[in-house]
Amino acid sequence: MRGALLKTGILAGAVALALTACAPAPSSTTGASASPAANGYCARMVTNSGGLDDRSFNQSSWEGLQKAQQQFGIDAQVLVSTGETDLAPNVTQAVDSGCAFVLTVGYELADATLASATASPSTHFAIVDETVTAPNVKPILFDTAQASYLAGYLAAGTSKTGKVATFGGGNQPPVTLFMDGFVDGVAKYNAVHGTGVVVLGWDKAAQDGSFTGDFEDINKGKTLTQSFIDQGADVILPVAGQVGEGAASAALEHDGVSIIWVDNDGYDTLPAQYRPILLTSVMKNTGDAVVQIVGDDIGGSFSADPFVGTLANGGVALAPFHDRAGSVPAALSAELDALKADISAGTIVVQSPSTP
Repeated sequence: MRGALLKTGILAGAVALALTACAPAPSSTTGASASPAANGYCARMVTNSGGLDDRSFNQSSWEGLQKAQQQFGIDAQVLVSTGETDLAPNVTQAVDSGCAFVLTVGYELADATLASATASPSTHFAIVDETVTAPNVKPILFDTAQASYLAGYLAAGTSKTGKVATFGGGNQPPVTLFMDGFVDGVAKYNAVHGTGVVVLGWDKAAQDGSFTGDFEDINKGKTLTQSFIDQGADVILPVAGQVGEGAASAALEHDGVSIIWVDNDGYDTLPAQYRPILLTSVMKNTGDAVVQIVGDDIGGSFSADPFVGTLANGGVALAPFHDRAGSVPAALSAELDALKADISAGTIVVQSPSTP
């Protein structure tokens, strides 16, 4: 659904109507509570192979489930996948816990989620950044191209060299969606200001560009970013999970180079040493979506209709400029506000082959 994010306040009586009691937590999980919540509702999350502390969607999803635990008094625990061989067994283990709700994260878990959802129709699932079609699976999707459009416009407006860059961990829709929006935002700035800022690393028309091939090897991110810097790029958007930290490391070694983070506010999630080179972040408010969906499930209103985060409903956003606020002219900031309003209103339509 493309509706606005709903506030998830739920009466205590509704919480008492939670669907099923859960079995004791598997010993291999990480959880914030040692025993099932008194109201009997529990939830399990399964990470993709990037692990829990990925400074990306695994981390944001778990933070959302922890918020739901605090808000609703439920038992929430996470099964951490460290490789592809962990994925399907972890989903099976999550279902076998007996919990009413299982949250999976990323395209790697699509097949395992569908298989478990088919085999366990009474269990409700949600999957982040992927579409799985089943009556008991809710896709949690984000139109990140909208916020990346703003990031591209910002990058073009602050670049001193006239060259910016982006790269991904893999050529997958949740990744290239960011890159498409970024390229279009740069093009919009060029059209408005009569400039010729060039984007390295992504050809939207060909849907092809620069990828590291994984989301964990920081050194690959540093090497690729260094090649962009060598070509003159001074603002880089990595869409590659932990690999993006390598991009930040490379930028830190070169005066005048900035990074735009993705998924969450890198100012809060990256090591503090990178704050001086962080221009902004393209955020997916995954945590808020998870809280809403868990609350709906507790209240008996679970739906398999996709949740799609947009600028209009607050599901995606451009983070504050933090320490770099002084490098963003007031006029450029005002232009970004106007673009956000136009995209939210539908006056400007940001399009991508990967739009959810």
